[in-house]
Amino acid sequence: MGLTSGSTGKRAVDSGFVIERNAGERVIALAGNPNVGKSTVFNELTGLNQHTGNWPGKTVTNAQGRYTHKGREYVMVDIPGTYSLMAHSVEEEVARDFICFGDPDAVVVVCDATCLERNMNLVLQTLEITDRVVVCVNLMDEARKKHIEINFAKLSENLGVPVVGTSARSREGLDELMDAVGRVVESDRCEPVRLRYPQAVEDALALLAPAVEPLCTGGIPARWISLKLLADDTQLIDALGSCKKCSLLANDGVASALQRARALLAGQEISVEKLRDIIVSSIVLHAEETCSDVVTFRKEGYNDRDRRLDRILTSRATGIPLMLLMLAVVFWLTITGANYPSQLLADALFWVQDRLTEFFVWLGAPVWVNSLLVEGVYRVLAWVVSVMLPPMAIFFPLFTLLEDSGYLPRIAFNLDRGFKRCHACGKQALTMCMAGEAYAGNARMWDRARCFSPASGQAAAAYTCCRGCMPWRKRKRKRDGERSIQ
Repeated sequence: MGLTSGSTGKRAVDSGFVIERNAGERVIALAGNPNVGKSTVFNELTGLNQHTGNWPGKTVTNAQGRYTHKGREYVMVDIPGTYSLMAHSVEEEVARDFICFGDPDAVVVVCDATCLERNMNLVLQTLEITDRVVVCVNLMDEARKKHIEINFAKLSENLGVPVVGTSARSREGLDELMDAVGRVVESDRCEPVRLRYPQAVEDALALLAPAVEPLCTGGIPARWISLKLLADDTQLIDALGSCKKCSLLANDGVASALQRARALLAGQEISVEKLRDIIVSSIVLHAEETCSDVVTFRKEGYNDRDRRLDRILTSRATGIPLMLLMLAVVFWLTITGANYPSQLLADALFWVQDRLTEFFVWLGAPVWVNSLLVEGVYRVLAWVVSVMLPPMAIFFPLFTLLEDSGYLPRIAFNLDRGFKRCHACGKQALTMCMAGEAYAGNARMWDRARCFSPASGQAAAAYTCCRGCMPWRKRKRKRDGERSIQ
């Protein structure tokens, strides 16, 4: 987000993220999938005029900044990157709540031009909540490199909202983007294309929406709230109660209409779980239809390789075994493979320790000076660096390569169903992987701690340390060699 005088020091310690809005300023929310350049758009527009903080009661960091375009003043709010607004994670919950209850004057949904269809899911979900939307198709420079062409006029017609192509890193299209934002903010609302669900779901919505509409405040569509009620979205119901002081289920009319609508769905053998699947599949199919006549691949077979990899890496038969194998290789390289550079680093650092000890002896310094500075401060520092630096230097570049190759999102997809049973989401699997590596690193550190004598700082003569570590193996080879000579 950028470090500024307002985002560091005492001013950065606040009780919650509050939108600082002056008279005449318009609040614009920046939404988008992770890694689509949303923060780049935000940084290029706001520059150093930024402030960071956390949402009240959340550990999710966001940023706001000011931007002036053609005499209009805007407050840009960078909300968390998310793939959907179905609130399966804290980031999704925060993004959805700000769009619903933060009263933004417009929402800019940033998309990746190289995979527009996947990003369209978030666009369609946002259009169900508000019609003040501008679609920003970013990374156009990458799309041109991959011979991808996008018909923005046709896409705007299919969605019913303005669509602008940008390349934020070079500021290409940002002025046109803010022009579109200004038109949406100052003019009448757009008329976006609404999602259509199977007839049974539409009939249930027609029963429930009239009862919900009188209770809706803040411009949230009754149709969308009715859909969430049918899908038993308890998080949204709680958010409505806390933010809008609206208790829908306590209303007799809504409760009665909800019961009739669910009975109608039950008559069509549509349970709550099946309804959620229907909603997701409808969004995906609509996204595919929206992009079918918009995106042109001049290079045939552009994504064939990705499709083949998806069939292997996300398959029910091969996805999980390959994931376990890959993570096992990463952990082996991190834990066992790090022993070799760790030993080389330890030998160098403890050689320096011996030279420092000899230097203090030459100076005639008191014993306590050497014990404090060399055997205390330096030895601890050398020990921590030699043990922890090599695995970190191996683990994080490996995870970066897996992320850049697109494999980490596939891992999240494979584990999403299982994690949902624990009321989590697949993305949290990556956090668990990093936590597992940290645990293994700590265990390794304590094992290696037994390899160094507290008396001299060098490898202990005893052979009771962690078996398998480099010092133990070196001493074992030396011992075996001495025995063979004898």
